[in-house]
Amino acid sequence: MGQNSVRREGTRPSVPHARDRGWDDDLHGAGEATGAGGTGTSTDPGPATASVPAPGGRAARRRGGGGDSGPAGAAVGAGGRAAARRQAKKAGKKKALRWSAIAVSVVVLGTAAAGYAYYEHLNDNIRSGGRAGGESGVKKAVPNALGDTPLNILLIGSDSRADEKNIALGGSRKDKDRPPLADVQMLLHVSADRQNASLISIPRDTVVKIPDCKGEDGTAYPGTTDRPINETLARGGPGCTLTTWETLTGVYIDHWMMVDFAGVVAMADEVGGVPVCVKTGVYDRSTAQVRGGSGLKLPAGTTEVQGEQALQWLRTRHAFGSDQNRAKAQHMYLNGMLKKLQQQNAWTDTGRLMGLAETGTKALQVSDGLDTVAKLFDLGMQLKNVKVDRLSTVTIPTDPYPPNPKAWLQPRTAAAEKIWGMLREDVALDKNGDKAPAKPKADAKPRKTAAAPAALPVTVVNGTAGNDEPPVEGRAKDISAVLTEKGFAQAGISKEPKPSKGTVVAYPKDQGDQGRADAESVAAALGLPPSTVRADGTIQGITLVVGADWREGTTYQKKQDKAGDLPEGADDKADCMDVYSVYKWDGEG
Repeated sequence: MGQNSVRREGTRPSVPHARDRGWDDDLHGAGEATGAGGTGTSTDPGPATASVPAPGGRAARRRGGGGDSGPAGAAVGAGGRAAARRQAKKAGKKKALRWSAIAVSVVVLGTAAAGYAYYEHLNDNIRSGGRAGGESGVKKAVPNALGDTPLNILLIGSDSRADEKNIALGGSRKDKDRPPLADVQMLLHVSADRQNASLISIPRDTVVKIPDCKGEDGTAYPGTTDRPINETLARGGPGCTLTTWETLTGVYIDHWMMVDFAGVVAMADEVGGVPVCVKTGVYDRSTAQVRGGSGLKLPAGTTEVQGEQALQWLRTRHAFGSDQNRAKAQHMYLNGMLKKLQQQNAWTDTGRLMGLAETGTKALQVSDGLDTVAKLFDLGMQLKNVKVDRLSTVTIPTDPYPPNPKAWLQPRTAAAEKIWGMLREDVALDKNGDKAPAKPKADAKPRKTAAAPAALPVTVVNGTAGNDEPPVEGRAKDISAVLTEKGFAQAGISKEPKPSKGTVVAYPKDQGDQGRADAESVAAALGLPPSTVRADGTIQGITLVVGADWREGTTYQKKQDKAGDLPEGADDKADCMDVYSVYKWDGEG
């Protein structure tokens, strides 16, 4: 993404790191540190006492006729002096407390002002852009009984050479002015109950349908069906990459986050290294047969990589044998980083959190929904409880792309669709925990009763072309006839096809709970699960889109996916990476 396409490009002067400011100091002793309170002021009234009139002064002399002369005068004078001392001491305490309060207020306000300045500094570090670069037609998932939805974040690794730091870290200077490519792409899916998460990768040279996109500068890029997915970044920025993923998967993606070479190095250094493992020593270098290489050189076993070595790990392909195995190594790295952050109590340790905030806000570019520190912090809080054994890592199975089989790939359709379907239905990709149904809130409103079928207009749309297959002719008419037989006398069809990967029963958003109840009655009549029902703010009545997952039959009978039931070859979690024989290293040279 070019400089003109992001906001807040870091033009303000640098503010010292939070830990350099002493933000970890205990502020409970602030009064003592400033001399504003405590025993030092209460026992030594000083100037405060001198400013208080003595009770035994002028008034006492008028009553006693001579001040403290004679017994009576002495008694009165002694009493007056004692009273004066008591009042002076009391006044001294009041004034000392007043000054203490003022001093503490100054400290608190000063700290708050500094905190605000640092908060704004972090916000100004953040570079952001629009969420989507085009129209995918994909809607946000239906909430569960608690009102929660899955969280989907697209993670993008850019190969931009626009910055000198990136060139120094291995980028070619001749590519300085070319548009960046999205060489790493992973979808982070966090379940609606925030109990499990998945990282799903697509190899960079996989050919997919890229939709029409528009860049942040307004440049229009026509869609294509014969280019690899890593080119999406050059065809409208990260928003286009997100729209391409939505079009491919049918999964609504909430945000994107992008990092370049220098950002990877900075984040690895901030966490103090990330554990990775190779079964034998590895040296990813140029050979007589294959030029290039990341330069990665590691001994056998586990190493905590950081700095340039972390970047080399993420870029290594030849030594691991393929793009698919590179994705496996990248997943190992992210898994190791999550484990390291949890070990460091990164979400609760103030100093640790500030360090990550400073580095992260400089290293990352994000979509507009994450463009403040508060939003990023909230995101972190949603991720912190996901256990490492509930984090699945998956690479989409692929086959050679027939027009260019040596260089490009294409998704293995059935396997990819199974994974996308599990994500759409929020089915866990791991087997380490069954998804318990969400319990309704205690104060939940009683469910609405659906209107009589004959009173519900339903429009049926043919969406069976959703998986790049030709539509099933007459499909909308057939399902409309089934609804009519079941009492939905106002069922009709739309002549406008609407390709959809999954079948959806949509209702007008402004109809609220009543609209949902009516739509659920339509779904039940056809055997559709409640998860197919969702609100839509763009329609006028109930709309049934018969998707590519229901191309035949009059009752929906799709087999429900089970947790962890992944297609063969998709699960790529590894404890240690294999090294291709040519790149094995014995620790010498």
